[in-house]
Amino acid sequence: MCGIAGIYSYHGGSVSIDRKELDLINEYQVRRGPDVGGYWYSECGTAAFAHRRLAIIDLHEDANQPMMIPEEGLAIVFNGEIYNYRELRQELAAAGRSFKTQSDTEVLLQGYAEWGDSVLSRLRGMYAFAIWDNQKKRLFLARDPYGIKPIYFAHDGKFFRFASQVKAILAGGKVSKAPSPEGVTGFLMMGSVPEPYTVYQNIFSVPSGCYMYVDSNGVSPPQSFFSVSKVWRQAADSPLICQPCDFQSLVTAALVDSIRHHTIADVPVGAFLSAGIDSGAVVGLMREQQTSDIQSITLGFDEFRGSQNDETVLSSQVAERYGTRHITRWVVDEEVERDLPTILTAMDQPSVDGVNTWLVSKAAHEAGLKVVLSGVGGDELFGGYSHFDVLPKWKKEQALLRKVPGAAMIGEKALLFAARYGLAPAKAAALVRYGASYAGLYLAKRGLFMPWELTELLGEEFAIEGLAALQPPEFIVSSIGGSIGNGYASIAALEANFYLRNQLLRDSDWASMAHSLELRTPLVDSTLLTALAPALVNRPQGMGKKLALAAAPRKALPISVVNRPKTGFSLPMDRWLKSTSVLDSWRRIPSLSDPKSHWSRRLAYSLVSDLL
Repeated sequence: MCGIAGIYSYHGGSVSIDRKELDLINEYQVRRGPDVGGYWYSECGTAAFAHRRLAIIDLHEDANQPMMIPEEGLAIVFNGEIYNYRELRQELAAAGRSFKTQSDTEVLLQGYAEWGDSVLSRLRGMYAFAIWDNQKKRLFLARDPYGIKPIYFAHDGKFFRFASQVKAILAGGKVSKAPSPEGVTGFLMMGSVPEPYTVYQNIFSVPSGCYMYVDSNGVSPPQSFFSVSKVWRQAADSPLICQPCDFQSLVTAALVDSIRHHTIADVPVGAFLSAGIDSGAVVGLMREQQTSDIQSITLGFDEFRGSQNDETVLSSQVAERYGTRHITRWVVDEEVERDLPTILTAMDQPSVDGVNTWLVSKAAHEAGLKVVLSGVGGDELFGGYSHFDVLPKWKKEQALLRKVPGAAMIGEKALLFAARYGLAPAKAAALVRYGASYAGLYLAKRGLFMPWELTELLGEEFAIEGLAALQPPEFIVSSIGGSIGNGYASIAALEANFYLRNQLLRDSDWASMAHSLELRTPLVDSTLLTALAPALVNRPQGMGKKLALAAAPRKALPISVVNRPKTGFSLPMDRWLKSTSVLDSWRRIPSLSDPKSHWSRRLAYSLVSDLL
């Protein structure tokens, strides 16, 4: 895992690249790759790359980056892991390609040299990379199907800049910090900044599952090579009908295959372990793949001792069942208050989540780990969230309401009036206003602030500009390419494109990399998705939610874990937010000062208030 950066000059050597700027960008990302840093400059003066390395596969210095194939005019900077690099290496060797290292980076570069941009259809992994092709005089950038690994860019007509972090681009000192109405309004609505926006108007992300070219003509529109939504749409159109035993066999085989690929490394691989099914199943399947020691880590909080939110007891039982070397890392309030400024600095894009991942990543780093597996993505794939049941129910109710002429309009006006005086939640009005589609229902369910609440927070002009660009819930509909017939597939696609991609995966990246830790997500894998989606949209009776995931290890998860009510990864955030002065800007907003205001709304406003 690494940090990548680069600058492209549209006018070539006539407008030189500022090496000091590239150095500042690269050094900002040192925590992403503390092992070694490197630079490369093209002879023509058009392109320059920088890299920070966290060595995981092929620890030898020959595998350092930037990596070149001089005779073919190619150079690469790469962040991530290609889990099927050994198979690709064999295929490339058979085609006559020779290798100097055992790294996946070289396989990726040789793959591009052999297959061009079609190499993307062969990759299995998490990745963001840039390749300079001197023969074609162009820059090629690409990002993995789910968007596990980030890559951001800014271009001003003279230079195109990219890096693994938004704040790294800003650290170069040449890009404006002017706030983005689309990014800020989108963040306050969803709790995470919707791709491809950032909270800065001149910085964007390369979309997930897409590639782009940059040459003297400018930046090409992103071109999709993989769409998670398309997989769910195809699954809805052609569901797989199978018996419970066949369904379980399919799930188990696909999960075993994913875990096998995600545990490839030249350093020890540990695991985050909660009291839930997702991480427990991952650890159980890891044990089947590894005979060596497995280090597992759980966070504990004094406030939760003995309560439903205490993860420590059940996680210890799971660790004992699978024979891991287990650490329970207890966190006290004083530590969080001391670390909070550091956490906020590491938070590359504002998020109402991620503190938990930062804390457990800190514990993993303290334990000497460089790689961990996480259970993130299990709920989004297997339908673990309550709204997989709730949203279809709401949609039916809203369809009945809309059969009565004028009922929806009257109901919406009444609820908006009631919400203004604290007699009804804003989401109740959103449910009526947007209830005709799953995208609208998703906004009502997942959203933090409803669109009409934003003027108070952002000012009328800024809020109107952001909302005019996003057109809620249109930005949600467009993200999944339109409606999907099957309810399960629709919700799964929405979760993958928003909560998973823009929040959980983004938080996993910045929070783990702040501790020089590579976090892998075997339940977030395009090959796994393609194998399971047709069966999941039409799963057999008795195989609901995550039962098949829990039963995937040969030694199944304890029944106490399977039957545990879902709580999520809880933190005492409400108390922390009230007790610290670092994030207290919410106090000047009357609606946020109301005791009934949820801590996530307070936190969200605090994180963007300084931008405005």
